Amino acid sequence: MGVTYTTCPLCEATCGLELTIVGDRISAVRGDRADVLSRGFLCPKGASLGQLDADPDRLRSPRVRSDGDLVPASWAEAFEAVHAGLGQVLGAHGRDAVALYIGNPSVHGIAANLYLPGLRKALGSRNVYTASTVDQMPKHVACGYLYGDPLAIAVPDIDRTDLLLILGADPMTSNGSLWTVPDLPARLRSVISRGGEVIVVDPRRSRTAKVASRYVPIRPGGDVFLLLGMAHELFASGAVAPGRLADHVAGLDELPELLAPFTPEAMAPRCGIDAAVVRDLARRLAASPAAAVYGRIGTTTVEHGTVNSWLVDVLNVLTGNLDRPGGAMFPLPAHGQRGTGHGPGFHIGQWNSRVRQHPEVLGELPIVTLADEIETTGPGQVRALITIAGNPAASAPNSDRLGRALESLDFMVSVDPYINETTRHADVILPPPPPSRTAHYDLAYYRLSVRNVANFSPAAAPLDDGALDECEILLRLNGILAGTRADPDIAAIAEADLMRRVASVASATGRDSDTIRRMLTGGSAAELVLDLRLRAGPYGDQFGDVPGGLCLATLKTYPHGVDLGPLTPRIPELLRTPSGRIDLVPVAIAVEVRRLAQAPPAPADEFVVVGRRHLRSNNSWMHNVPSLVKGDRLCTVVVNSADAARLGLVHGGRALVTSRVGAVELPVEVTDDIMPGVVSIPHGWGHDLPGMRMAVAQRHAGVNANRLTDDLRLDRLSGTAVLNGVPVELKAI
Repeated sequence: MGVTYTTCPLCEATCGLELTIVGDRISAVRGDRADVLSRGFLCPKGASLGQLDADPDRLRSPRVRSDGDLVPASWAEAFEAVHAGLGQVLGAHGRDAVALYIGNPSVHGIAANLYLPGLRKALGSRNVYTASTVDQMPKHVACGYLYGDPLAIAVPDIDRTDLLLILGADPMTSNGSLWTVPDLPARLRSVISRGGEVIVVDPRRSRTAKVASRYVPIRPGGDVFLLLGMAHELFASGAVAPGRLADHVAGLDELPELLAPFTPEAMAPRCGIDAAVVRDLARRLAASPAAAVYGRIGTTTVEHGTVNSWLVDVLNVLTGNLDRPGGAMFPLPAHGQRGTGHGPGFHIGQWNSRVRQHPEVLGELPIVTLADEIETTGPGQVRALITIAGNPAASAPNSDRLGRALESLDFMVSVDPYINETTRHADVILPPPPPSRTAHYDLAYYRLSVRNVANFSPAAAPLDDGALDECEILLRLNGILAGTRADPDIAAIAEADLMRRVASVASATGRDSDTIRRMLTGGSAAELVLDLRLRAGPYGDQFGDVPGGLCLATLKTYPHGVDLGPLTPRIPELLRTPSGRIDLVPVAIAVEVRRLAQAPPAPADEFVVVGRRHLRSNNSWMHNVPSLVKGDRLCTVVVNSADAARLGLVHGGRALVTSRVGAVELPVEVTDDIMPGVVSIPHGWGHDLPGMRMAVAQRHAGVNANRLTDDLRLDRLSGTAVLNGVPVELKAI
C-alpha cells in the first residue's frame, strides 16, 4: 500500500487528490491538503475516482464490430479495422467524407491537448465538430473579436473582489466553468464575510443563488437585454470609468450610439427585471472598489450568446474592472507565452458547411449541422465519423435525429472507455486507460485558473498488460490518417511532432534546435513536449539562461504543485489585434446589437425549458458510478408551484414535456425556486437506449433533455446551439 498525489481530471477545478493505492488499484481518495490551489477541497466527483477507475463496464481492450455486435479484439486487429474502414471511405469519397467530433473530456488530459491538433491536420477534413458549440464557443468568438485571441478569457479574481455579479451560472454546483476555482463555496463566503457582495442572476434559485447576497430572477434568454440596459445606464449616469484601459481601447466613443435604444425601461419587459433594478445593478458595479461580471452556460447556449459574452467583458471594461486585481483578470500559465501586444486579429468563415452554409469558427462547424451533413447526399457527404471522448448522440440538439444519422454511417471509430449512446453505433472502439494509469498536467484549465499554478502528476499505477496510453492511440490514428499502414512508426511520428515544436521555439528565441532537443527530459513523448513548453514559458529556465527557472524535472519534485503567484495585469501584452488595442465595438457584434434593437419580444405566455447540473454529475460521462447516482432522483422536471397548481401537476407525479422536435416524460419536482413559465431538466441523461453497456447508468436512465432542443436554433455569430430558453408545452400524465 502506498500514497500518491494527482490532480482530479473530472471537472475544471483541478483539485489535488491524495490517493491510497493497494496493489495497482485506488482504495481511498482524500483531498490533498498541501495542494497549492485546492488546499484539501474535495467534491463527490473527486471522491468517486476510485469507483470510476475500476468501473467493471469500462472497456479495457478494443471492440470491433462483428456480425452486428461489438466484440473484444486485439489492438492490432482494431487498428487494422480502422485502417481498412477509414481507408475505404477516404479513397472513395475524399477527406471531407470523414468527420471528427471532439468531446468535453478531451480537454481534461494531456493526450488530446497535445496530439489532437496533429490528428486534425492529418485528417484534412472541413467536417470537424466539438462540444464547444454546445457550450462555450460564444466566449471564444467574443474574446477573439475583442482581444484578437479567442483563448484570452478573463476570470473573476474572486479572492480580491468586492462585488461578483454571476449570470447564467451555478459555480457552487459546477465547481466553476471557464474558471478554474477550487473550493468556490469557501471563496464565496469569504467575499461576503469581508463585506463584499455576490449577486446571482438566474431563472432558478440555484445553490449559488441561495448563498449569495442577492438573487435576481430573469427570464431565460433575457440576459442580453439586462446587460444592454446596464451598459446604457453606465453612460447615461456618467459612470463610465475605464481607468488605465482608456489608452488601450478602440471604439469607446461608438458605444453610446449603439446602446441608445436599450434604456432600462425598454429592457425591463424583455428580461423580466424592473428598470430600477437594472439601474441599481449597473451603479453598484460602477461604485464598487473592485468588481467582476461572470457569465456562463446560461448566457452562452442561448440565441444571443456571443453578444452576451461580449457584454460581460464590455461591462468589466467600462467600469475599469478588466485586468485589475479584484476584477476580471487573465491568467498566465506556466506552459503559455507572453504576447507581443499585437497580431493578425480574429476571423471566422474560412469555409462554410455544405448543407446549411454555417461559417467555420476556430476550424470547426456547428454540431447542430452534423446530421445534415450525414443525411444529405452529394459530393462531400459525411460517410464516416471519428469521435474522441465525445457523446454527441446525448449532448447535441435533436438527439433522436442525430442518433438515426449515426446509424446510417459507412464507418465509425471512437476513442472512448464506454459503450454509450454514441459509441454503440461505432465499428471500432479504442479505449484509453483509466485515470490512475495516466499522467496529468492541466494544459487547458491553467489558462483559466484563479491563481497561476503548475502541477504535474505521474501515473499512479502502471498500464495494464497490453494496454495503450491515449497519446499512442491518437498518434496511431494520426499515422493512419496520414496515409501510412495500420501499424505506423509511433516513435517517428512523435519525434517529428516534437521537432516541429522545437523548431518553432528555436525560431522565436534564436536558439539552435539540436541544442534545445538535447536539453529536454521526460519519460514519454508527451513529457518531452511538456518540458519544452515549460522551459520556454514565462516562468521557465529558458534552456539554462534563467537558473532556477521551471522545467519538468523541477516540477516533478513538487508533488503538490508550484504556486506561481496571484494574477497580474496583462494588457496590452496579451492583445493580438492589428491595432494593438481592445476592439470594443467589433463590426460583426455591432450588426447583431442593431438587429436586437428591432427584434420582437418573445411570447409572454409560453413555457421555456432550461438545463441544470448537479454536484454529483458532469455531462453524460459519470452516471455509471454508484456513489454519484444514489439517493434522490436527479433527473426531474422542476416546475414553479403556481404553474403546477394551474396544470394539475403534483410533486412526485409525472409530466409530458413537448417541443417542436420531440417529447420526454419524467417525474415532477414542484418548488418556488424557479420562475413561473420556466421549467428545468438536467442535461446528460437518457441512458435507456439499446446497445449500451453501462449497467448503473441504465438503472438510473432518466431522460435526454436534448430530445427537446432544436437543431434549427443557434447563436448566429458562433454557431452554438440554443439549449436554454427552448419553447415547450407541459402537461400532467
